[in-house]
Amino acid sequence: MARVDVRIGSPDGICPASLHVPDGAGPWPGVLLFPDAGGPRETMRVMADRIAEMGYVTLVPDLYYREGEWAPFDMATVFGDPDERGRLFGYMGGLTQERIVSDTGAYLDFLLARPEVTGTAAGTTGYCMGGRLSLITAGAHPDRVAAAASFHGGRIAVEDDPQSPHLAAHRITATVYVAGAEDDGSFTPAQADLLDTALTEAGVRHTVEFYPAQHGFAVPDNPTYDASAESGTGRRSRRSTARRCGPDPRHAAPTRPPCARSRPARPTSCRPPRREGRAWAPPRAASR
Repeated sequence: MARVDVRIGSPDGICPASLHVPDGAGPWPGVLLFPDAGGPRETMRVMADRIAEMGYVTLVPDLYYREGEWAPFDMATVFGDPDERGRLFGYMGGLTQERIVSDTGAYLDFLLARPEVTGTAAGTTGYCMGGRLSLITAGAHPDRVAAAASFHGGRIAVEDDPQSPHLAAHRITATVYVAGAEDDGSFTPAQADLLDTALTEAGVRHTVEFYPAQHGFAVPDNPTYDASAESGTGRRSRRSTARRCGPDPRHAAPTRPPCARSRPARPTSCRPPRREGRAWAPPRAASR
């Protein structure tokens, strides 16, 4: 597996990114990985490495590239430090809907044009803030997203938000997988019902489920990381991987989750995938 530092042209400047390429001849399907609010860092790059090892060329963009050479956040302390918390929320606030749609279009253009990548559509996956971006991307660029996953994504189905991703359900042609956390005010059971209803009415093949964990459970450097819950989401989301445009069989995903250090948690509620739409889901970013 190789990591390559790349630069992506966008209407607002140059976005640094890392490209994670499987070993072997290729080409392979592409996956666009959206980091959480902490942005790209070594934890996210390791997660992308693991996806690449499963047979996917994985792109991790710097969502905050407009901030220039910004100092990385310490996820163990950022929310307890008023200054750092303010800086983080300031960066997040700079990602307007217009910028997200523009940026994600540029990211997909770059990824799908790479010689290592096959196909005309990619998978998207994201965590926390990145989970929301994953679903926004599926609605904004339906012809270029075959599957979209959100892990403890927040504000993905908010009734009084005119920019809530669920309002674009009628545009989505991808398979959608959403893993929520029971202890997470940013994605409640009521919001899950709203999302499920919107996707169902739009005929989108999807799964929405909750795990007995806290917000942030799937990212190893988060204080709320839960290996059992993270492994459980990996098992379920990978069951349908490669039915449509999965990895080359020479690089098939392992049958056991790479990070399964304990018995995976089972979801406490689950809505099975709908029969309509496409028939695959992207891998989740496994950790070591």
